[in-house]
Amino acid sequence: MGAADPRKDITMATNDDPDFEPVHDASPTDQVLTELQLYGHRPFQDEDPRPLPEGEIIVGAVVDIFDALVSALTDTRLEPDLEDLLWSTVNLFHRSIERIERELDDNERAQHRSQREQNGSEVRSVELERLVAQGVTLIERRNAMELFREQAVDRFEACTGSAWRPRSGSMVNHRALTAAMIDSREFLAARRRAETELLIPAGPKIAFTGGGEFNDHQLIWSTLDKIHAKHPDMVLLHGGSPTGAERIAARWADTRKVTHIPFKPDWTRHAKAAPFKRNDQILEVLPIGVVVCPGSGIQENLADKARKLGIPVWRLGKGGA
Repeated sequence: MGAADPRKDITMATNDDPDFEPVHDASPTDQVLTELQLYGHRPFQDEDPRPLPEGEIIVGAVVDIFDALVSALTDTRLEPDLEDLLWSTVNLFHRSIERIERELDDNERAQHRSQREQNGSEVRSVELERLVAQGVTLIERRNAMELFREQAVDRFEACTGSAWRPRSGSMVNHRALTAAMIDSREFLAARRRAETELLIPAGPKIAFTGGGEFNDHQLIWSTLDKIHAKHPDMVLLHGGSPTGAERIAARWADTRKVTHIPFKPDWTRHAKAAPFKRNDQILEVLPIGVVVCPGSGIQENLADKARKLGIPVWRLGKGGA
């Protein structure tokens, strides 16, 4: 056997010796190559070739999530926390949609800027193409997340018997606007910007108001069903109260797949005058009619202002027509 090569021994001894050769951080080039090896693309930078999850997989995943929580917490001391956890599960997807919407806004601004900067060069053209591709991917991601949210809302309602509502913002399905709930502030802002905005549902507006103690479900549903039969594309405006007549009306709209817009009082800004300012906002939309259930001076205020504007008022319950 030949003698060992001393140079090889020196190399082996020093390769892993940090005192001889300090450990270097990975270079940007190494990071890019690693991403290409792992993913075949650079995540969140170039167009992502990976497919979106299939609809059946999304439905199954959501069912599994909710079934796991329900089976784990039911008949335990944690059962009182179950509804809050299920609400938060739906909200997880809702917040993801809001985050993607903000990225879409940034992408739209970047596209407008890139369009203004086009000078015929290949560099500018490629940049715009990349932004458009990113925008398409964001839209597809948002729509997929909306499907996640829709399925989660259905499971929440099946498990709790209550309708899921976001604490802020709108709940719009960009693939189909049926049964959308639109925040009144976003609705009014969109209406002022342009009559063709997504957040402006077409169709005649019907205002509805009632007190928290009025709970005649049959009367409210039958009345709204009659109005809906006459105006199939109606949009319901209501005060967004968590109990009573307005809660029943919102539940009717969910069941009948009617778009409804809760106008909640802004107590922080208007203090005691908040419900009356809210009434003014509802009438600014110019509903074709106002349904009034028994309540308080707030309901009477809306009815009186509607009459002065020539808007028909229909009264339900005691003393109603």
